[in-house]
Amino acid sequence: MDGYDVVVVGGGAAGLNGALMLARARRSVVVVDAGAPRNAPAAGVHGLLARDGMSPAELLERGRDEVRRYGGHVVAGEVAAAVGDSGGFTVTLAAGASVRARRLLVATGVVDELPAVPGLRDRWGRDVVHCPYCHGWEIRDQAIGVLAGGPLSVHQALLFRQWSDDVTLFTHTMPPPAGEEAGQLAARGVRVIGGEVASLVIAEDRIAGVRLADGTVVAREALAVAPRMTVRAAFLDGLGLRPVEHPAGVGEHIASDATGRTDVPGVWVAGNATDLTAQVGAAAAAGAAAAGQINADLIAEETREAVAAHRPPLPPEPESEARVGDR
Repeated sequence: MDGYDVVVVGGGAAGLNGALMLARARRSVVVVDAGAPRNAPAAGVHGLLARDGMSPAELLERGRDEVRRYGGHVVAGEVAAAVGDSGGFTVTLAAGASVRARRLLVATGVVDELPAVPGLRDRWGRDVVHCPYCHGWEIRDQAIGVLAGGPLSVHQALLFRQWSDDVTLFTHTMPPPAGEEAGQLAARGVRVIGGEVASLVIAEDRIAGVRLADGTVVAREALAVAPRMTVRAAFLDGLGLRPVEHPAGVGEHIASDATGRTDVPGVWVAGNATDLTAQVGAAAAAGAAAAGQINADLIAEETREAVAAHRPPLPPEPESEARVGDR
């Protein structure tokens, strides 16, 4: 592949919307898409204006078509490494091909690491969920369980209480809530059950209950979990750009400023790779915003080069008196 203004790593909402903005700005751009979107198990994308309920696959296919419409390229592949030099970056794909770019936009998203409870992964995105704004309406008024697994578990239980008055927090391997948190749960009518969760009870392809280690089964129709989120970023090691722990303690992300600019000059990041809580709409908006910053950065560089190229030459220095006299 020939050199590009920008290589976008990641073909989700953030990466594609960034690429769309860059292509419309008449930038040469290629999206490298590994084809493993985080929301693939979900039946539909929710909370996205004019696209609510659309399948994730259809949304991304439309996005790829729009990028190509403006001359952008989308290629299937996984980025194995990225290194920088004075002219930009060389991005190498796992299959062996490489491409040069002046700037990088990283939009690789995250991987959800679920608790080690049998059955969770099989139900993920169906009746095992994590985000009330993505799935709360679909499980409204149902018997919802919340599996504690991190520092925001009580917060998660209180959130899901908005969609159902039958919410139970399973402490699992976490200590039981105490103090103010215990009071908040009691005030909102959220039941707390101690003991480790052993498995899910499935009947007719639906969650019917949660089985504890002591054999007790608590009837539930949906289960919310808080996965640990880790960013796909091993390929950035060659640039010295590594994920850091998120301040909320829910996973790791690539740190950036409000525009998506990272500590490595020429590298921007957008979407869940930096903002772990971003839904599809917010991720797409972040991709567009980062693209605008990248285009402005390229314009600034090109303007400096143009000024240097058109600067009039300096006049010759006058000959000294001694040299004139020698003639």
